[in-house]
Amino acid sequence: MTVRSAPAPAKRATPPPGPGSLTTTQRRLGRDWRLAALFLAPTALLVGGLVLLPIGRSIVTSTTERHGQESVFVGLGNYLDLVSDDQFRTGVVNSFVFTAYAEIFKVVLGLAAALLLHHRRRGRAVLTGLLLVPWVVPTVVTAFSWRALLDPIFGSVNTLLTDSGIGPLLASAHLVDSWPAGWLSDPSLAMPSVILVNVWKGVPFFTVCFLAGLKAISADQYEAATIDGASALQRFIHVTLPGLRHVITVTVTLSSIWTFNNFDLIWLLTQGGPGNVTAPYVLVAYSKAILQLQYGAGAAVTLVMLPLIGGLVFVLVRMLRQDNGNARPRRTRMWLGSVRKALPWAVAVVFVGLLIWASPHIFWKAAVVLGVILLIALAAGRVVTTLQARGGRRASAVVSNVGSGLALAGLLAFVLGPLYWIAVTAFKSEGQVVTRVNDLWPTPWTTEQFTGLFTNQPFGRWYLNTLLVSAASTTVALICAVLAGYALARLRFRGAQGFTVTVLLTYVMPGALLFIPLYQLLIQMRLTDSMWSLVLTYPTFTLPFATWLLTGYFSSIPIELEEAALVDGCTRVQAFGRVVLPLAKPGLLAVALFTLTNAWNEFLFAFVFITKDEYKTLPVGMQSMIAGDVVPQGQLAAASLLVSIPVVIMYAFGQRFLTEGLTAGAVKG
Repeated sequence: MTVRSAPAPAKRATPPPGPGSLTTTQRRLGRDWRLAALFLAPTALLVGGLVLLPIGRSIVTSTTERHGQESVFVGLGNYLDLVSDDQFRTGVVNSFVFTAYAEIFKVVLGLAAALLLHHRRRGRAVLTGLLLVPWVVPTVVTAFSWRALLDPIFGSVNTLLTDSGIGPLLASAHLVDSWPAGWLSDPSLAMPSVILVNVWKGVPFFTVCFLAGLKAISADQYEAATIDGASALQRFIHVTLPGLRHVITVTVTLSSIWTFNNFDLIWLLTQGGPGNVTAPYVLVAYSKAILQLQYGAGAAVTLVMLPLIGGLVFVLVRMLRQDNGNARPRRTRMWLGSVRKALPWAVAVVFVGLLIWASPHIFWKAAVVLGVILLIALAAGRVVTTLQARGGRRASAVVSNVGSGLALAGLLAFVLGPLYWIAVTAFKSEGQVVTRVNDLWPTPWTTEQFTGLFTNQPFGRWYLNTLLVSAASTTVALICAVLAGYALARLRFRGAQGFTVTVLLTYVMPGALLFIPLYQLLIQMRLTDSMWSLVLTYPTFTLPFATWLLTGYFSSIPIELEEAALVDGCTRVQAFGRVVLPLAKPGLLAVALFTLTNAWNEFLFAFVFITKDEYKTLPVGMQSMIAGDVVPQGQLAAASLLVSIPVVIMYAFGQRFLTEGLTAGAVKG
């Protein structure tokens, strides 16, 4: 929107005051400190009251031990007990193994998918939308579908692998111990299976971020490399990877924090079993604090991981502020350059050594799978390069198109297979589900499962609860994030950098660190088993992300447009409302989609804070439908379909804004 001055203004507008016209308070606190204080107050109140204070309270709680109704001060006793706690050590190792392998495969598959889509001219938007679906669907839907598919007796995975002959081949290659495989019940296969499901859900996020990064790489770099005789592999190594270095580092760091602190997916798939082979450290904290009511011991489990999270945050902040390194002296930059070249190799060696030590039975299997993927990619690239060198451009194009088409078909089958199974199961009769008649196509189609879902379960109430809580928490997060993001991106005031780092720190703080002190706080406020407990606590994980993304997006809007509005007579608030907000619509829609989806899918807080059926949200309500070994597969499939459809529709309409918001906000931020 263009703001024009009136033809004959009664009073001439003046530009923003220069340094010489600032008051003493403005020179001390910053030119825009009053407006900054007003814009940052809501975010500071929520972050301080729901994140920083609970963390401080958790630190105090970790120094106590519960004896009956009393809490006794024990100092560092809870931390010292963790040294000899086998359950805690197993949980930490499991979290490391789960995170490490999941991130490796998400990077490889996400980068492959992004490259395939980036070079595709037709149907890219549709294919990207389809690949986004696993990321969009709630975690409870993901867990249910894969839990059913991986069932050793009734699951379709074993059936398909047996009929195709792949299953016995896996057994003969010792990738599985026996056939048919008990994917979630076999101690040697449970962790790889959980990793597989996490990769399935996480690859779309990596694909979208890498696509945004690929768009930012200039085509001139590829043309120059081609003129110099670089092959496809050399262009990938020397142009693509350096161009994506920043995006890869930020994406992997954020995803590693989320994955390391994952609770809901593992709980819904295996509940940490069989034994404790898949139990992460978060489940150990939940068991101690919520099940055993030892809040001090549970708090110690979560807080002892803070140094690791702090290290990842430090890496992330360094990456986001990497341009500041240009101000260093030349000798310092040369020394840092040498260190940076050697550091990745040293980290890789240590990382591989830790993986071999922590999971030797998984390491060689993962190496075989990765080796096969890389060999296929290298062979295809070699064939295309050879044909191009011999002048067969048409043949190389045909081979390239066929290879990319097959790769995309395999990727889509992996992504959409579980979702197709949900869709067809939802329309089967109970007899078809139990007897597995017409497994891949309902005969006849029926709405029996949907009728039973609303008749036998309070599903309508769960749906309404989720809708209200998600809408309320998204509205709160969006309003606060818009004000705080603009203040951090545009206003000049003392403490802006510290506030930005605080927001980033709270953004990556896992729910595992907060659910214990928040649970205690809600008990004192008598808000447990109420929807207010979720409306108040959901901003703890939606608001920091929304603020961080919008800060990057507001920074990408040319400041000259805003300055022109100020010269034309607008106040700072008017320029913000009339110029900045209309230009920030893609970022606002991206943030709304992210926050709404996170609130819609959230499980941990709702699982801990809510126990009554009338206040449960959809993820917790669906989980409660499973009673021991009795799994109503048809009704769960119908529920999964109804839960996923609204979010999928929103992402289908908002996909363009999502990609643009990521490009200008999260990736460049």
